[in-house]
Amino acid sequence: MNITIQHIIDHLTTEVEFPENTVDQLITGSPSQKVTGVFVTFMPTQHVIEHAIQRGVNLIIAHEPPFYNHHSHTDWLAEDPVYNTKNSLINEAGIAIYRCHDAIHRYQPDGITEGLVHALGWSSYVEQRRPETDILSLPGGTTVEDIVHHIKNKLGIEYVRVVGSPTMICTRAAILVGFRGNGHLTIPLLQDEGLDLIIAGEGFEWETPEYIRDAVQQGKQKALIMMGHAESEASGMKMLAERMAKNFPELPVHFVGEQPVYRVL
Repeated sequence: MNITIQHIIDHLTTEVEFPENTVDQLITGSPSQKVTGVFVTFMPTQHVIEHAIQRGVNLIIAHEPPFYNHHSHTDWLAEDPVYNTKNSLINEAGIAIYRCHDAIHRYQPDGITEGLVHALGWSSYVEQRRPETDILSLPGGTTVEDIVHHIKNKLGIEYVRVVGSPTMICTRAAILVGFRGNGHLTIPLLQDEGLDLIIAGEGFEWETPEYIRDAVQQGKQKALIMMGHAESEASGMKMLAERMAKNFPELPVHFVGEQPVYRVL
């Protein structure tokens, strides 16, 4: 059977109720294009595209967009040399890029959160699942520092950012992937669920981090771990790749990671 890009899209979006103005779309390529191989990735970077070309892969399924804004608008980049070089490479090689963002976040459970929790080995700690977070009950005696070391070891990352005492004991935590680390989500969770710890990808620095700083100054036992956006979401795309490989055994399907975008000097 010749598998087309539309076959892949249909597989990814079956029974998904998309939000209005969804960002999920085939950004480059044609739905009728025959698929020679699939790369699943968090971000379709220049490096990932070059690697796809080298491997003869013509479909990239990415969680984030290739062109530096959430809605994949490119008019404002028409004269930009970085955009033009990348776009020309994609078009000349016949690379199709499909963005799988809203769909995977609407899987039951959220596919990105599930992937991260699984990668961390915490599936048995999940007390409740919500659309935007998993609430975890942690083993007794677990400190913030223990959790930091565990995250870095399991995900192979060099650093995270922490607010609060590294020696604080944590019994209940919420884990929020991507850009869900903002105050309107985290602050009610801390109070309503009696949490000690928020583990998040990223968020506005003047919201949750400052709330935690004030709480600590007041003598309250609260802490925050910010992992980074890609670091919190790549595991979900890796899980998607593993599942797709089982569903499409006739296709080469691989997860492709990237180096962290930031370095600490």
